[in-house]
Amino acid sequence: MRFSYSKMGFIPLALMLVLAVGSAALPVAAADVCRQVSAGSSLMYKRDYADKVHGFWLGLSIGNWTGLVTEMDKIGGEGPAGVFYTRDDWQAEDQPSIWGQGIPSELSKTIDWVVAGEEDIWGSDDDSDIEYIYLKLMHDTKQPLLSAEQVRNGWLSHIYTDAGTPFKTADGKPENFLWVSNQQAFDLMQQGVLPPFTGMPAYNPHYDMIDAQLTTEMFGILAPFRPDIASALAYLPIRTTAYGEAADIANFYVVMHALAAGIDTSKQIQPQIIQIAQKARAELPPNQYPAKMFDFVLSLYQSGIRWEEARDKLYQRYQLQEEDGYEISRKKLYCNGCFAAGINFAASLVSLFYGEGDMLETIKIAVLAGWDSDNPAATWGGLYGFILGKRGVEHAFGRRFSAKFNIHRTRKGFANNGIDDFDNMAKMATAIVDQVVIQHMQPKGVEKVMAGTQCWHIPLYVPATAGAL
Repeated sequence: MRFSYSKMGFIPLALMLVLAVGSAALPVAAADVCRQVSAGSSLMYKRDYADKVHGFWLGLSIGNWTGLVTEMDKIGGEGPAGVFYTRDDWQAEDQPSIWGQGIPSELSKTIDWVVAGEEDIWGSDDDSDIEYIYLKLMHDTKQPLLSAEQVRNGWLSHIYTDAGTPFKTADGKPENFLWVSNQQAFDLMQQGVLPPFTGMPAYNPHYDMIDAQLTTEMFGILAPFRPDIASALAYLPIRTTAYGEAADIANFYVVMHALAAGIDTSKQIQPQIIQIAQKARAELPPNQYPAKMFDFVLSLYQSGIRWEEARDKLYQRYQLQEEDGYEISRKKLYCNGCFAAGINFAASLVSLFYGEGDMLETIKIAVLAGWDSDNPAATWGGLYGFILGKRGVEHAFGRRFSAKFNIHRTRKGFANNGIDDFDNMAKMATAIVDQVVIQHMQPKGVEKVMAGTQCWHIPLYVPATAGAL
């Protein structure tokens, strides 16, 4: 199918518990390692993990492209409850976005699934392309913990400048598929500024926008079962474009993805989703607006009201009344801060809770809930894709999808003219987790034991070990 779209110093963390798989001093057959039951660790087979990573990229792409249909169509605006879509608008006519000049999305005339069939190619977008850059950087350098220089060099190597991009917007302006905080960070990098300064308020006035969420959820799947290590890996990439509460919100999604490795699909998914969400909420500072937003939306869900009413109430509470310390509206930003991390975090929680453990329903609500709708849809699509795996996603939709991915739709400088596929991306992720396990989870010398094994024993997270990577 044809895709076309346009839109507007590291700190120490988490000294890890180190537990050997078997005995590092004795040779252990690869097959024996996977048969062992290791106390204090979780077992994951690499073939199962690869299927999950394929599902992550597939689910992310489904959510991303379906969400683009309604992105910025409805951001509130009029009346105490605002003006928004409801469940009745699914498969109804799409309305123009705030920049659509009266023209609905060219992706679909109706609000419905936008997917790539088996003979098509998924296009990259800002929900996937910088994560792909990070994936390649970590894989090729065998260094999961990226440095500021590596982040900057990766961005400069693979992102077009305004002067060098071959792409144009509908009105003929240069298009490099960066917006808001991502664009500001990129401009700063061209001036020699390194992360985390590229995300600090003194340099980047857009530090509290949604950008970090779009570019870092993937770090969670690269440290399965271990939110502490995932947060450490993501720390600098998050702060490349975010600061304060926006950085905390991005880390919430990273933690969710790391914990999703432990979800048992043979059991009810919704209680497990709520459980890992509450664990991720525990990582948020309790006196700031993200934690209070989480508690408010969860209380609305538990009260039994419909998701549309819950969405309207969060619009009233945060964009009209500016409660819990969320003060975006008083900044008088374009579209009342519709790109902000905060309001989109609250909206994403509506779709997460009211999705009731169902991938399709979760994405549908995210698509209809308003604001920067492609971002929560992509985030939860990727999370459910990782939970269910490729086979589970295909079963949920009752069909097969393309596995091909074109990173050169938005970025540059990759092999094979930018055409990759989800299976290869899963292989890269598997190799990265090998390095994460060796470098950050196991004693010295254990790589000799791990070589050739078909599984990982991931030492469980013990909060009392907090220190430094």
